[in-house]
Amino acid sequence: MTIVSVEPKAKKTKSRKSKPVADEKAPLIPKTHESDDSGFDDFNGASFSGAVFNLSTTIIGAGIMALPATLKQLGLVPGLLAIIFTAFLTEKSIGFMLRISRAGNITSYGNLVGDSFGKFGKVLVQICIVVNNIGMLIIYTIIIGDVISGTASSSGTHHTGVLEGWFGVHWWTGRTFILLFTTVAVFAPLSCFKRIDSLRYTSALSFALAVVFLVIAVGISIFKIAIGGIGMPRLFPVITDVASVFELFTVTPVIVTAYLCHFNVNPIDNELEDSSQIYGIVRASLGLCASVYILISFFGFLLFGEGTLDDVLANFDTDLGIPFSSVLNDAVRFSYAAHLVLVFPVVFFSVRINLDGLMFPSARPLVLDNFRFASITIGLIVAVFLGANFIPSIWDIFQFTGATAAACLSFIFPASITLRDRYHIATKKDKILSVFMIVLALLANVVAIYSDAFSLIKNSITKR
Repeated sequence: MTIVSVEPKAKKTKSRKSKPVADEKAPLIPKTHESDDSGFDDFNGASFSGAVFNLSTTIIGAGIMALPATLKQLGLVPGLLAIIFTAFLTEKSIGFMLRISRAGNITSYGNLVGDSFGKFGKVLVQICIVVNNIGMLIIYTIIIGDVISGTASSSGTHHTGVLEGWFGVHWWTGRTFILLFTTVAVFAPLSCFKRIDSLRYTSALSFALAVVFLVIAVGISIFKIAIGGIGMPRLFPVITDVASVFELFTVTPVIVTAYLCHFNVNPIDNELEDSSQIYGIVRASLGLCASVYILISFFGFLLFGEGTLDDVLANFDTDLGIPFSSVLNDAVRFSYAAHLVLVFPVVFFSVRINLDGLMFPSARPLVLDNFRFASITIGLIVAVFLGANFIPSIWDIFQFTGATAAACLSFIFPASITLRDRYHIATKKDKILSVFMIVLALLANVVAIYSDAFSLIKNSITKR
């Protein structure tokens, strides 16, 4: 345990332990505080490894399973380049956020945008975070229900869940009971932590489970290559007309959402013992996640080829043509469901903080009001549970939120505050890159929304 002297010390420029929290709406409790103010135990700051796992877990969510389909749409070469390029832009946009946060002593994403664009900017960011993240949480819960208890596809085909396959159809293997048990036994307890650093161990386990899926997919692909069961994947997209060009942009929301973690960067930074580590944490997290994304995308597309589904997890519901196929299928699906269970509280953390900011903008910090903290936590968990049970599929909605809220949070807001340059710290290169981010995000996502809407209307007319 670190023993802190009460005598005056020389000023440390890199540590937040002696730095007061300037923002009265700071989402996290300070590292050191008087015991009669909060009643919490002393907290000496988050570690580098814990912060890396929390940020990596924020990044790797449901989007990982849609990435192999982006290679199917774009082709192997452009698809992998798009994943790498988006990681580069994400690192730059987070860098913009951190530099301006340092200059203005700002501790949350909402206040960061609000500092440049006023109350309207802050509220807009909070709305985007709440809408995007609640959608993500509902998607996670739906996927968990589908994997564990089974689901029926739009064509009427029933996909057997893991427990249903092991024990048969019973009330306790049904979707409602599985989701209720998971919500009460796992989501609720993990969502009650008031510091994001408290989730570092579950985040490490969550990342390990994602690696388990990666190892299994790579192993299956190498085995099938050895026995000659895999052909050469398509390297470039198939373009036949203008519509096929527009369809290429539909992968934009998926790739953008896959790297979205900006809403948790400030909370993680606030809890660090040494705030100078945040830049290394961001680079390490993006490097780890980009490596996982590249390998999963490559080997997922290599394994299933043109048969790769929008959610590659559904491909592991069939015979893989190798020994112990059913065991490997169950291992992939169960490990991924467990991964999402542990991602849930990390994403939930930012939803609660920003919803509280929208509903009670003038109240004292949420962590110091137990009744408000419990009420918002319970209300959000109930809303997510009901959404997962009564919304059959929100993948189409997910594409639209990915093309709007996710694009704003990932690129448009960070680039806008850089162009606003309230503290006169942005270079000419920063501003050029910011303009490029905004133009690229707007163009790609407008085309993606148009293409998605056109496809939905076309499919609706065809069904009639």
